[in-house]
Parts: sequence; structure tokens; C-alpha cells
Amino acid sequence: MPFEWFVALRYLRDGKLQTALILGAVSLGVAVVVFLSALISGLQTSLIGKTLGSQAHVVVHPPDLEARVLVATRQAGQLLSARIEKPSQRLQSIADWPQVLADINRQPGVVATSPLVLGAAFVVRGAASKAVSVRGIEPESFRHIIQLAEKTTAGRYQIRGAEVMLGVDLATDFGLSLGDKIRLITSVGKRASASDGGGTSTGGLGVVPADVFTVVGLFDLGAKDINERLVFIPLRSAQTLFDLASGVSSLEVRVAEIFAAEQTAQAIAQRSGLVADSWTRTNPQLLVALQSQASSKNVILFFITLTVALGIASVLIVSVVQKSREIGIMRAVGTSRARILRVFLIQGGLFGFTGSLLGCGMGYVLATTFVGLSKTADGSPMFPIQLTPMLLVGTTVLATSVGLLAAVAPARRAARLDPAEVIRYG
Repeated sequence: MPFEWFVALRYLRDGKLQTALILGAVSLGVAVVVFLSALISGLQTSLIGKTLGSQAHVVVHPPDLEARVLVATRQAGQLLSARIEKPSQRLQSIADWPQVLADINRQPGVVATSPLVLGAAFVVRGAASKAVSVRGIEPESFRHIIQLAEKTTAGRYQIRGAEVMLGVDLATDFGLSLGDKIRLITSVGKRASASDGGGTSTGGLGVVPADVFTVVGLFDLGAKDINERLVFIPLRSAQTLFDLASGVSSLEVRVAEIFAAEQTAQAIAQRSGLVADSWTRTNPQLLVALQSQASSKNVILFFITLTVALGIASVLIVSVVQKSREIGIMRAVGTSRARILRVFLIQGGLFGFTGSLLGCGMGYVLATTFVGLSKTADGSPMFPIQLTPMLLVGTTVLATSVGLLAAVAPARRAARLDPAEVIRYG
């Protein structure tokens, strides 16, 4: 065994009580870091999933029509009165949207795109009606934007022709089940003809130009308001329903890094000349909440790390004082300053590494126990925990580094001791 390791381990054995206390403090600090980091990360992931799981990260659409002056009265060059009217914001189509979609797919950070026809309509069944938001989608591409297939509770996700997916709450309000038919009425002047059978298929694409749809799937996105107002139909059927020919009203984009969505949106807007709204712009309060969670975790981590570092440094300083005569003797017999320095650095590293291993184990047990004790009525965890190998490895590296840094000052003090002075005066 190398000389430095032999001396360092001997010093740790000699001060068993001090060693046990500092290891306990380091382990407890690491356990708190692991537990809180896993808890906050889990809560953040859960919040993102529940809020952004039902919407795209970036929505690209044409600019709204601007208000214009119809009649103006002027006298002596001054405007006395004006009649300003804002055009009706009818559904607009994105010109050459396939080319725009291909260009967006080439943007760095973009992981998925999907065309969309979005419009307002009324769901009518018998004498009952309700305003809803209709989304015309391509199921294959849209599943990468919103995990609607995983949220399907009954029926199927693949819709085609005159088929529709409804939220479970909307289906409950209307007493609908799979196979039932509903009518969608829009404010578009030109409406497709309807039949009780859902219309007549055209061509080999399975497109049915009708406003009577058959319920083939029910979904639950985890929010009653969304489940009551969202209706999904095939893209081609929506184009017919809203008189958009082969156009789309918007393009939805999913990015790899959600906090970089605004930068991606700006790049898309510059290249396409369209309006690109990121979730950070449309949901500023959610962004503040997520940033606050991250900041709270960093503050807690900083103070726990500082406490652990001060504890290790104080124990090693006491050890230097207690072992000063032995250090002086080692220096007198030719032990170099570098070796003395390494003895105490090894002790600091051992405190950090051993404490981190014990703390990671304690944190894991604490987190899993906490999840098992706190459950909702349906048996799911009330507080989601996100324990990852990277968290445990990162915490171990951090604690070991803190131990080494905390040992620098005591180690330098030990290395600078004058052997003649400490042997004579202790």
C-alpha cells in the first residue's frame, strides 16, 4: 500500500468517532440531495407531461388579418374621425405547406412535425349541442406531437374518412359510445352534404365529404376542460369541413429541448415568414413555475454542498492540529511536503466518496419508501420520483469533488508545518 494511503487510513482509524460523525453528515447531506433532486425532477417532468403533453411545443400559422380604415374624415390635414374594421378572422391556409413542413424538419432541434386543420364547430346530437375545437390530423405524424394513442381509453387511435375521436368527458355529456354518430356544424359558409351513413367515399383515399361522423375512439388527456372541447377528425375530412381544399391552418412542431422552443420558433419564423408561437410565449406562467422549481433545487443543493464542505474541512483541520507532532516527525525524517499534502487530500476524497455511496443508498431507500407511502385514490404515486443512474453518478462525483476541495486548506496547512517548531512546541 502506498505510504500516503497507509497514513491517511491510519488517521481515520485513530479518530473513529470523528470519522463516523463526518461520514454520517456527508451521507445525510447526499441522501437529501438525491431525494430532493429526484422529487423535484419528477414533479417537473409530471408537470411538463400534464401541461405540454396535450399541445405542441411550437405552432406555426399565418399572421392574423390586420384591421383597416374604411372611412376617414379629415379637415385641414387632421384626422377628425375614422371607421376602423377588423376583417373576420376566417380560417387561412398556409401556402405551399408541404415545402414549409420539409424546411422545418431540417431545423436543428426539431424532432417531429405535423400538419393541422384547426377550427371551431358545434357538436350536435339530437337537441343537444356544444361548442368544440376541431382538429384535423394525420394520425401517423400527429402521434409524435401528442401521445394521443397512449391516451386512448376506448376504441382506436387510427381515424380515417368520417371517423372521430372524442374526449371521455364530452362523450359522457352526450351519452356517446363507440359506433354512435354525431354531426359537426361549422360557421363556414360552404358545408358538405351529410347523410346518416356518414357520406359517400371518394376515390381510394377513404375521404368522406360529410359532417356526420362515427365515434371510433375515446381519449383522456387528464384535464376535464380539454376532454370536453377537443375533437379529432382526419385531416382530409377537416379540409372539406372547413372549406380549405388541400390546405392546412397550422403546422405543429415538437423540439428536443423544451426550454429552447422559443429559439427554434424564432428561427422558423425568420425562414418561413409565418408566425411561430412557442409554448414559452403562450404559457409564460408555466415557464416561470418550471424555472422556479429548478432554481429551488439549485439553492438547496448549494447550501447542502456548502454544509458538507465546511464539515469535512473542520474535521481535517482538527486532525492537523492533533497530528501536528507526528507530521513534524515525518517531515524531519524526509517526508516531502507533497506527500503530506496528499495524505489529507486522500482523507477528504474518502470522506466524500464513501459518504456519497452511503448517501445514495439512503436517498434511494428514502425515495422509494416515500413513493410507496404517498399514493392517490387510484393507486398511482402522489409525488412522482425520478431516480436515474445519472443522478446517482453525478451526486457521487459532486460529493467526492467537494471532499477533495474541502481538504485543500487543511492539507496545505499540514504541508507548511515547520518540523522543528512542531516537534519542540507540539
